This record gives sequence, structure tokens and C-alpha cells, in this order.
Amino acid sequence: MTDLRTSEIHHPAESELFDETLSCELALPAEFRIGSAVIRPGTAETLLRSVALVEDARSDDGHDDRSDATLQVQRLEAKLDLVMVLLGRLVRQSAQDLPLRPLRWSRRGIRIEQGMRTGAAAGSQGVIRLQPCDWLPDHIDLPVVIVAEAANGAGAHYLWLRFEGLSDALEMALERHLFRLHRRQIAEARRLR
Repeated sequence: MTDLRTSEIHHPAESELFDETLSCELALPAEFRIGSAVIRPGTAETLLRSVALVEDARSDDGHDDRSDATLQVQRLEAKLDLVMVLLGRLVRQSAQDLPLRPLRWSRRGIRIEQGMRTGAAAGSQGVIRLQPCDWLPDHIDLPVVIVAEAANGAGAHYLWLRFEGLSDALEMALERHLFRLHRRQIAEARRLR
């Protein structure tokens, strides 16, 4: 996860998407595509719920009673992790990788840093495709509307995107995922102190 300084970014879109709500700043494989597309929100919801189940199960293993059954389950999980890494490498060889982008993410939308200007007008529809976790080489597609676009002063551009048309279940899955990401960022910051 990267350390982006939001206080240095002064734009009205920052307030619209991130004020008084939980947000995370990190670098994720992501890309924005302008235009509407056929999106299956059930797929994104299922992926986020599955990721939550796996990650929550792993974090619950921190208790002290290390029985043989618990150690066997941990070994099995480690083997599955290795299989997932190998499978991920195979998928990446046959598919085009999403570029790693700095972004800020809340339940309302995303600010993504892009190399080139899109030239799209505010209010235009698009799709944000991102890989929600590093250990699973799969992505979710979320419908968005462009809020604003501006140069960042270093030759790249920020693009502020508001989620639109998400189901209640997908919104809840997104919020839960963001909470876990935020909790992980706090834990990493404490470890580095």
C-alpha cells in the first residue's frame, strides 16, 4: 500500500467522494474505461464476499490453542495459497495485466491516477476495473460516472469516479472490503512505528 498525501490534493471532487466516509489509499491493479458496458454486479459481489470469507477465516486463526487439527488446517490453507499463486501466474501469462495505479477508494467512488487525460466530460459513464486483493488474480467491474479530471502537476492526471447503480448487497460487500483494507493499513502503520 502506498502513502499518498490527500491533504496535498485540493479539489471539490475530493470532498464529494471522501468527506465523512471511510476511505483507503493504496496502489492496486486498475483501469478506467469510458462508455457503458454490460456489467454483472452479482459477479463483483460474489468475489468480494468470497474474499471476505477467506480473509476473515485467516484472521481468526490467531488464537493460542494450536491443536493438531488447527495446524493441519493451516498447512492445507498454505498449500491452497501456493496453488492460488501458481494459478495466478498462469492466468497473468494468458491475460493482459491491469496496470498498477495509485488510488483512493471509498463507498462513494474512486480517485485514480492515470498517465494520460481521458478527455471525457464530467457526467460521462464508464467502468472501473480493479483487482481488489493481491493474492487473487481476478478483477471486478464497477459502473461509474466521471465527477472530474485534473492534472496532478507531475505529468499525470487524477480522475474522480462516482459509483452509480450499485445494488445494496454490492454496496455492503464494498464497504466490508474497504473496512478490512483500512484495518490492514492501520495495522501496517503501527508495525512500522
